[in-house]
Amino acid sequence: GADLVLKVPLGTVIEDADTGEFLADITDEGREIVLIRGGKGGKGNQHFATPVNRAPKTAQPGIPGTSRKLRLSLKLLADIGLVGLPNAGKSTLLSRLSMARPRIDSYPFTTIFPNLGVLTSDDENPLVIADIPGLIEGASSGRGLGHRFLKHIERTTLLLHVLDITYQPAHDILEDFHAIDREMKAYDPELGEKPRMVLINKMDLHGPEHRDLQKLQASLAEIGLRSIPVSALTGRGIGDLTETIREEWRRLFGRRKKPLESGKTETPPSGEPQG
Repeated sequence: GADLVLKVPLGTVIEDADTGEFLADITDEGREIVLIRGGKGGKGNQHFATPVNRAPKTAQPGIPGTSRKLRLSLKLLADIGLVGLPNAGKSTLLSRLSMARPRIDSYPFTTIFPNLGVLTSDDENPLVIADIPGLIEGASSGRGLGHRFLKHIERTTLLLHVLDITYQPAHDILEDFHAIDREMKAYDPELGEKPRMVLINKMDLHGPEHRDLQKLQASLAEIGLRSIPVSALTGRGIGDLTETIREEWRRLFGRRKKPLESGKTETPPSGEPQG
């Protein structure tokens, strides 16, 4: 019979549900993966008919098709990931950097699914930004649906770590940064190696000369991290942030992995029928 073709969104990861074996990662449009082969029909009694026996009761069974349980999960394809604690202002920042209009409220965990926005420019390629729902301590172990959220960071090239300057005192803000950093590294050590910038948000509630801001920026600089004060609410600093993101992207672009080539790939199950 005809092939059964299932269309899935880009970013879909396919695994064997029973063994956990990785089968495919769909990152290119038009790519086809043969995961399960159908059976082959046998020979019916008409094949064995003779002039003497025109209605034989002999038939040959076919070869049954294979079966397999599959697990499909989606990992977003984004260039930039916004990460941080709940209620740090990530969704508001996304709405400032793009035309996205995510749900925004003044309580934690407003965002329960990742939101996507596009940072556009007249003379440069657009960059896809993913607003990752708020992470908490224990996220790498699944706390707060951490596994569901952390997987979306894996494909990003640049991380924007959002901190809330209104948390007090300054050393606690820095500990918030390290807490999320530890969770990302515990989930996947490679996440800790991703290039990142720190966005110190809610500066509309503090002046640029605020003592906590200066301490925080000095502490971040000591560990080699660039920090940018912004106010997602008022838009203060967003223009400079956009240009800084573009500059960083131009610097990093050569390090970005090339996408997998399109084409038809077969991942045959064990014991599949031949012919």
